[in-house]
Parts: sequence; structure tokens; C-alpha cells
Amino acid sequence: MKEVSFKVSDTDAKIIDKILRRAWAIDWLRASYEDQISMRMDVTAVHANGNPLRLADLLAADDFNFAHDMSGICNCLDRSTGKLLRNFRPRFSVSASRRAA
Repeated sequence: MKEVSFKVSDTDAKIIDKILRRAWAIDWLRASYEDQISMRMDVTAVHANGNPLRLADLLAADDFNFAHDMSGICNCLDRSTGKLLRNFRPRFSVSASRRAA
């Protein structure tokens, strides 16, 4: 079985850190995680394993859409593969046409 990748660019890692700080400030979302590292790993895993995110757009999103994507990542990520389950697709995913280009 292929290992989950956590390889992202330095630029992406910096944006993920900002996303983490914003998400960790949301009490009900923070309660879903044991620690900040787990939350960071989830976002990084999604981004690096077949569902790249428009990270800057996610960071800039309004509270409702930000919480939608972050809670969906928390609840739908298969942590053994880095893939999203239950047909969840974050609103701030890179479009399939942009991924193919």
C-alpha cells in the first residue's frame, strides 16, 4: 500500500500554517482534533494526495465556506490513504481541468 504523502512546497506549507491557526480558533472544529499537528496533517494530506486545494482561497474564504471545507476534511479523510471519502469535495479544491493542465 502506498504511504500517505505530506510533501508540499514551502509556500504551501506557510499557507497551511495560516489555515491551521484560523481553524484552531474555531472551538467546535478544534474539539474534533487531538492536537494541532493532526489538523495540519489532515489538510496537508488532502492537498498532497490527489485533491489539491486552492489554499490561498481557502484561507481567505468567509467563515461559512471555510468551516464547510475544514469540517469536511476532518470528517471525510481516510487517514491511511490521504483520500477523501463519502464523495466529499472541498469547495476550494483545484478544478479537475486545472489539475490536468
